[in-house]
Amino acid sequence: MHVFITGIAGFLGSHLAQRCLELGHKVSGCDNLVGGNLDNINELNVKFYKANCENLDEMTKIMVGTDVLCHAAAYAHEGLSNVSPNLICQNNVVGSTSVFTAAIRNHVKRIVFCSSMARYGKIKAPFEENNDPKPVDPYGVSKLAAENILKILSSTYKFEYNIAIPHNIIGTKQKYDDAFRNVASIMINLILQDRKPIIYGDGNQKRCFSDIYDCINCIEKLLFDKNIFSETVNIGPDEEFITINQLFEKISNKLQFNKGPEYHSSRPNEVFEALCSSDKARKLLGYKTTKTLDQSLDDMISYIKKKGPKKFEYNYEIEIENEKVIPQTWKNRIF
Repeated sequence: MHVFITGIAGFLGSHLAQRCLELGHKVSGCDNLVGGNLDNINELNVKFYKANCENLDEMTKIMVGTDVLCHAAAYAHEGLSNVSPNLICQNNVVGSTSVFTAAIRNHVKRIVFCSSMARYGKIKAPFEENNDPKPVDPYGVSKLAAENILKILSSTYKFEYNIAIPHNIIGTKQKYDDAFRNVASIMINLILQDRKPIIYGDGNQKRCFSDIYDCINCIEKLLFDKNIFSETVNIGPDEEFITINQLFEKISNKLQFNKGPEYHSSRPNEVFEALCSSDKARKLLGYKTTKTLDQSLDDMISYIKKKGPKKFEYNYEIEIENEKVIPQTWKNRIF
């Protein structure tokens, strides 16, 4: 089977490409290399295209012969969407619609879309798939919009779809020099430079973190199990809830870092308790956690140490320069 993966050089996309190859599938994919890195796929036997998902004609051309598609590409920057809403929505709504349209043109049999738990917003946790989503930022709105567009197109053109809702994925190959996302990676990168990590608000925000391999196992079934379609499924643990303060304590202890964090003002529209139920994934996909949070963090620390700490990148334009909204960490490039 020919699998096409958007965002193939990114964190999730590269791991998925490797798994699909292990299963014996032909793999191709695209990435614009803003958030992805060719090092992630250099050793994989994949056909790579440097392309932007928003370019419909180009996506149509490079997707020829595709059987199943995983749309993993995204500007996955929830916080940034408050100050750069056009950038995020162009990629996540226009880009996703372009990808879906190209797939339909090429008679792709199934599309798996990687959404985000940002779709849920500030509803009561733990979030369940049958909850009424109430996203509170442009990123969450953009992801939910893409989901709805996919469902309408599936009904109209009669292809299969599944929607994966990963939450807080961590592991090797995650980009750790992006100033706008990936809290655990940012903390590790800063500490390895003997710099204090920054925590927004009081640090009592609650999260659960998903190991990348547990996430890939679920997406594999959403792509290839012929009996699973038209499903929306949370992917990630509903155990080991942890605050951002506790996450810092774990990482600092592992790296023997004896300084405290710096606290900055809360970011706008941040959800305090972002936790999902995994009941449906357990029943439908056989989901289970195979690594503890400590094991996942150990993997990340080893990976970043091997690669070496890096200077942080600010690859995205701030579209609205509002002193009351934009975090000073971004405006003044504190990272």
